[in-house]
Amino acid sequence: MAPQTPRGELIAWQEVDKLIDHLVPQFKREFTAMVMITRGGIVPGGLLAEALDITHILTAAVDFPAQIERQKSSAFMAWPEFIQFPADDKLRGRPTLIVDDVWGSGRTITAVKNRVSAAGGFPETCVLHFNPYRSLFGSFRPDYYAAVTDAYIIYPWEVNRGTDQVLLGEV
Repeated sequence: MAPQTPRGELIAWQEVDKLIDHLVPQFKREFTAMVMITRGGIVPGGLLAEALDITHILTAAVDFPAQIERQKSSAFMAWPEFIQFPADDKLRGRPTLIVDDVWGSGRTITAVKNRVSAAGGFPETCVLHFNPYRSLFGSFRPDYYAAVTDAYIIYPWEVNRGTDQVLLGEV
């Protein structure tokens, strides 16, 4: 039997606003730093940074080696490659909110959380959507999330905006 394709769900900017509004009252501490995971965490991170008045904004870019085989045992055992990551002194001693758009497998945000912790920061994780059905971390979950889903979420900032999609004419 072939693997089932996940159900796609396109959400609008108004839904993103509602998700952010749902997240903000959940925070239990004041954060002095934020690490946004590129690219998915940039937009929700910016919205949360503004709402929470966090001005120490950093980014992390993480890649996992290409999956050569489809076997979970080899594909998910790969070590992350940190393409971009803040220096330890930017994180040390800081309560740090790590933001991404979705927790699917959880590999990326967990790798970033562990690295922030190793640098002496105090990381907590935050996503708009948590997919417990894809998570590789059992009962572990994001510290903060706005919604639970089993769908493949398409955010408004991911919609194709290439030059072939631009409407020319009077506004």
